[in-house]
Amino acid sequence: MCSAVARLPRKIKEEAGGPLVETALAMPLLLAMLVGAAEFGLAAYSAIEVSNAAMAGVQYGAQSASASGDATGIQNAAVNDAPNITLGTTNVSHTCICSDGSASTCLSTDCSASHIETILTVQTQTTFNPGLHLPGLPMSFTIQGKAVQKVMQ
Repeated sequence: MCSAVARLPRKIKEEAGGPLVETALAMPLLLAMLVGAAEFGLAAYSAIEVSNAAMAGVQYGAQSASASGDATGIQNAAVNDAPNITLGTTNVSHTCICSDGSASTCLSTDCSASHIETILTVQTQTTFNPGLHLPGLPMSFTIQGKAVQKVMQ
């Protein structure tokens, strides 16, 4: 029992730098994981903002037939919903369908047995520039959002 205690300090002296070396080897990997997680979080946040901006734009435009034609109002609603990112283009498009399910070209002569339903589509996008640029990956990514909703008549 006494000899094991006497050997303990010598064993500690032999391994004195081991934890420091392990920390020095592991620290770059841990830092890379931390930075990667932060970059992934920023990209996810941008994607959520772009999708929510498209939804805000389509909700504004779907209020009425006149609001669905207000492209500037739709774009403003999208931009106001995403104040923390810079939105790129916001595209607004209309399609029509007859309420009985048949096709429509959005002409008033379509849908003789039913009425025309207008469908509004809003597409938004932004460019995400990661802070960490890795070889083989693009310098920037385009993130897109899309929302579709029927216009209230």
